[in-house]
Amino acid sequence: MKLNIPVHKNEEYPAKVVDLSYEGNGVVKIDDFPVFVPNALPGEEITVKITKVTSHFAWGRVMDWQTKSPDRVDVKDKKYIQTGIAPLGHLKYDAQLKFKQHQIQELLAKAHLDEIEVLPTMGMEKPYHYRNKAQVPVKMVRGQLETGFYKRGSHNLVPIEDFYIQDPEIDKAIVVIRDLLRQYHITPYDEQTGKGVIRTVMVRRGYYSHEMMVVLVTNTKRLPMEKQIVDGIVAGVPEVKSIVQNINDKRTNRLLGDKNKTLWGADEIHDQLLGIDFAISPLSFYQVNPQQTERLYQTAIDNAGLDGNQTAIDNAGLDGNQTVIDAYCGIGTISLAVAKHAKQVYGVEIVPAAIEDAKHNAKRNGIKNAKFVVGKAEEQFAKWQAEGLKPDVVIVDPPRKGLAESLIEATGKMGPKKVIYVSCNPATLVRDIKRFADQGYHVTKPIQPVDQFPQTTHVESVTVLERTDK
Repeated sequence: MKLNIPVHKNEEYPAKVVDLSYEGNGVVKIDDFPVFVPNALPGEEITVKITKVTSHFAWGRVMDWQTKSPDRVDVKDKKYIQTGIAPLGHLKYDAQLKFKQHQIQELLAKAHLDEIEVLPTMGMEKPYHYRNKAQVPVKMVRGQLETGFYKRGSHNLVPIEDFYIQDPEIDKAIVVIRDLLRQYHITPYDEQTGKGVIRTVMVRRGYYSHEMMVVLVTNTKRLPMEKQIVDGIVAGVPEVKSIVQNINDKRTNRLLGDKNKTLWGADEIHDQLLGIDFAISPLSFYQVNPQQTERLYQTAIDNAGLDGNQTAIDNAGLDGNQTVIDAYCGIGTISLAVAKHAKQVYGVEIVPAAIEDAKHNAKRNGIKNAKFVVGKAEEQFAKWQAEGLKPDVVIVDPPRKGLAESLIEATGKMGPKKVIYVSCNPATLVRDIKRFADQGYHVTKPIQPVDQFPQTTHVESVTVLERTDK
């Protein structure tokens, strides 16, 4: 059967933008056929040139605006949108926050759960320069070593010095390192040939501690001109506390290899989150926006009735003597914050290095009532359930794919009073809310979105589910 597609590649059409997709692209309809258009906002009248056509939708590029949205921001540097560093950089910040709230509302409505309220998104006062970690590729561009970011959907490097959403001190450090690599003629890694030395520069900076770690990811076991480069970084980056070489000699898309060699200073840096001191090594997972992470996790803790706030405890029917399970616990960020207010906390995480970090962080902070286990969350939940563990509260903070059905079933059998769901993907959150309903758990408070990644399309949120069948 021949499909009747009303648009053709390289042709131009007048159109009105009717919506914004979850990826932040404008949506226009030409004879009811959807066309996704980057850098276009709802309400704008545009001329769109079709760049790609598939059987169900097309992609286009704005050639001209007849009218512009009042929510549009003129982006000084188009690189931010081209590279995907700030795909919502052209949208006013209050409109970004509404867009994120609306994403959750829309998905709930599609799932016939429109009775669940979604609060306004918790935003940042300064929604830029917030990232405490940069992983910047190094490439040869027109005969010169450059650091920057890949153009969306490609491996073409766009040279960038000011990354806009990163801590400016990190941006300065990257320029110092780039200039040293140029000065000592260090060759960038070439994906085609598998040759070259330097692949990536990673820089972390503690938001509270201001301690800085530089990680040079190399394709080779030896870093040429190592002493001169290290001396140059120490002289040019005053806050540096740790310089590490990470060896990644495999032909892979993985950013980091498994082997680290400390070239100068400490093996780790430190920073604080919710009053707890965390050790951060090159391979540690550590939240990139600590200001908003504190608000996200504090919201989760407040809703669990575990924060020492008597009203919260009274409302939850809890008394500070509860048992809490933290699924996908990472390096123990939520677990250790919760441990101050609970009798016992159990954390599970599939990454062994993260569990080592969690145990190390518990010890450093003198926290003795947190137990950490390596394993798949869904398998560990089934074991705990079989062992008769009866948690009062379960906190889940899963990856984008959401929760395994077996984990939700095991939670239902353990029967905690509350489940606190920290989500980074509204689509899987809504799916899992429906699955929890089969176990007798329902959303009892409005969902609270939190903007962890301003200028991007990512949406985090906290949802409270309670057993309502008893």
